[in-house]
Amino acid sequence: MISKKVSKALNEQINKEEFSSRLYLAMASWCQLNGYQGASDFLYTQSDEERMHMLKLVHYLTDRGGAVQYASMGPVPATGYKTLSDVFRKVLAHEEMISASINSLYGICNAEEDYTTAHYLQWYINEQIEEESTARGILDKITLAGDQKGGLFMIDKELSAINLAKKAAAGTGTTPAT
Repeated sequence: MISKKVSKALNEQINKEEFSSRLYLAMASWCQLNGYQGASDFLYTQSDEERMHMLKLVHYLTDRGGAVQYASMGPVPATGYKTLSDVFRKVLAHEEMISASINSLYGICNAEEDYTTAHYLQWYINEQIEEESTARGILDKITLAGDQKGGLFMIDKELSAINLAKKAAAGTGTTPAT
């Protein structure tokens, strides 16, 4: 059985992962409406990944005898993005917040001497290193391109290629319907 404190913290993380999925879905929609199809496809895939992260935690918590408690969610910011750079600055900030949340959850598990859950969270810790690095790399390229339409066009194409490579590595090989 999982402790109440760890169960509460896992539920909080489940709800953050669900919010992440919805946030990236909103960002993907903005990108699609603004002609950034590669960025849109990339963010639709990120949305799917965040939902998978949530489901992994849901299954883990229930497998350990804990009850999942979904929180009501406020609106997800679907607009207000001004540029592709603005979108990816917010992606990076969000991933950094998720990393801090997972690190806090890991600390709670260690304090509660729940080493099984702490070990389980190692996958999430490693995933967050990759997520932050990817977002930072994309943002660096967007910053280098500045407002040059040709540079942004090339970055958008590269995001499409990154998305396809991730799907191929995951074995899905599919692209979202547009």
